[in-house]
Amino acid sequence: MPARETTLRSPAETKLVVCVKHTFSEWCAKPMLAEAIRERWPQMRVVHLTDYSRIIEELPDTHIFVGASLRAEQLAHANQLEWIHSTAAGVSQLMYPELRKSGLIVTNPSGIFSVPMAEHTMGMILALARNFPDSVRFQDAAKWAQQDLWDRGQHLTEISGSVLLVVGYGSIGRELAKRAQAFGMRVWGVTRSGKCDTTHAEKVLPVAELRHALPQADYVVIAAPETAETRHMIGTEQIAQMKRGARLINVARGSLLDEAALVDALKSGQLGGAALDVTCQEPPPADSPLWQGRNLFITPHISGVSDRLWQRQTALLLRLLEEWFAGKELSNRVDLSLGY
Repeated sequence: MPARETTLRSPAETKLVVCVKHTFSEWCAKPMLAEAIRERWPQMRVVHLTDYSRIIEELPDTHIFVGASLRAEQLAHANQLEWIHSTAAGVSQLMYPELRKSGLIVTNPSGIFSVPMAEHTMGMILALARNFPDSVRFQDAAKWAQQDLWDRGQHLTEISGSVLLVVGYGSIGRELAKRAQAFGMRVWGVTRSGKCDTTHAEKVLPVAELRHALPQADYVVIAAPETAETRHMIGTEQIAQMKRGARLINVARGSLLDEAALVDALKSGQLGGAALDVTCQEPPPADSPLWQGRNLFITPHISGVSDRLWQRQTALLLRLLEEWFAGKELSNRVDLSLGY
């Protein structure tokens, strides 16, 4: 597929299609998104599809597509498409060869999930330190389990003074760092280059030095993007390098963590606990060892969910459209060579 040229069009010459279909209702685009665009640019053609049944007939004259996914066979019909705005922060589902070679601009909503994900992750850290999951289980059994909770392998502990290592110190990591710092935690970040804002971090290291940081961490949070390079970036070798009894949290994507290695480390006591908001297969099958994992706390991929989600999605898209019609470089642009 040849590279496509971007044309500076007026709103009246532009067609935008919104199509987000997901089994979880809150990932589906709310009507307010299309309504806000129509209100701002009444002359623009804005089509909101609630499923993919009409996508093929709408794509040939579409210039901007807004949605979480567009398959290669669908992209082949989008002859005038210039820009895809993903409503999902992760764009691995779009990184197929045809799209990478197409010359299309791809943007994502990076940043809008940072606050709820940081709050959710902070909650997971506190839940592991104070063993809230077992407290809830004992409550369900109507048992006053003060001694039982203390007698667990990992005693109730404080997070003040502990080291939090954030692997993937982007916008989510920085928001988490603000909150962790308020609890007295020492925050270390890891990025591809080791270069990042250190306002709320004691230090930021390049990923090449991850092995040196892991033995110092009490809590390790995985918040890196999903790429070919980050698959199983935390596995048997990395977990073995961690401090015995440390806690591991994954709020990125399931593919970044070797789940078999995680389960083994929880059984052996190498890890004192873990919390997952994402898994390789969502949901995990009923016979998955994750469900019965020792000291394993699971939430069903909800860390980015908030009652403010679609207000943030709408505000971001309106800003990007302003940039688009002004002929400016789009913020939140995805680097197709890196995949994020």
